[in-house]
Amino acid sequence: MRYLLDTHVWLWLQSDTARVPDSVRTRLADPASTVLLSSVSSWEIAIKFARGKLPLPEPPATYVPTRMYRDAITALPVSHAHALHVATLPHHHSDPFDRLLIAQAQLEGIPLVTADRRIPRYDVEVLPA
Repeated sequence: MRYLLDTHVWLWLQSDTARVPDSVRTRLADPASTVLLSSVSSWEIAIKFARGKLPLPEPPATYVPTRMYRDAITALPVSHAHALHVATLPHHHSDPFDRLLIAQAQLEGIPLVTADRRIPRYDVEVLPA
């Protein structure tokens, strides 16, 4: 099974694992699972870090890839199809990062692991975190 992590869930897994339910961590840790982090999450992390809204122990350019490697997280690039699919989504959510994650989850047929209560309003499979 493949799972796409919402940015906040990936950050919680790095610094505050107790915020992610045990059942979710167990599913993600299953050897049969492939855990994905979108490049849109890297973009979001970089922007928030640069604005001083996300403290990290090192710059995102090293923080994100070293932890992805350590945790065997697979990168999910943003394609033109993903970006253009955002235009078809209803406006339940105004966050551009989340809208792109939703588009990726829809087009790739991947459950989105999130604690965001607005995301289930979309036609997307969600694993609540």
